[in-house]
Amino acid sequence: MHALIGAAEPTPVKAIALLQEAGNSNVTGVVYFTQNATGSHTALHGIIQGLKPGLHGLHIHTSGDLSSGCNVLGTHYNPLNRRHNDNVNIDRHAGDLGNIQAAANGRNFSIPLRGANSILGRSIVVHDHADDLGRSEYERFYISGNAGGPVACGNSFLVPR
Repeated sequence: MHALIGAAEPTPVKAIALLQEAGNSNVTGVVYFTQNATGSHTALHGIIQGLKPGLHGLHIHTSGDLSSGCNVLGTHYNPLNRRHNDNVNIDRHAGDLGNIQAAANGRNFSIPLRGANSILGRSIVVHDHADDLGRSEYERFYISGNAGGPVACGNSFLVPR
């Protein structure tokens, strides 16, 4: 495919989430999102400090209201009414971001920053335990991933150009 001479490249959309501790977890951090064009993958990277060793579930939740801390943020963001799954399966909640390793610092996900299903203004939550990715016998696995309570959360908001 050839680019048109003089055609404008889409401007990347960038967002950030500043993570505050849940309760007395001492977990804080920052997560950066970049989406180059509508429908393209969103690059996600960040630094999260204070996590205990091991895997931790990472999700986008429906509410962005942190006035009551990290405990009342609604369910995983699921605008297409799909089941809970891992972050590489197309049949999953839009908010299912899989697991992060305490030492990991980057991943790539399909997280829309543009359009009707944008995650902007919603919360990002780091959980206490690993997400079972919809593979356990836990009766609500298709909803939550059985990842335990939040240890940190923050809102995703647009970074001005």
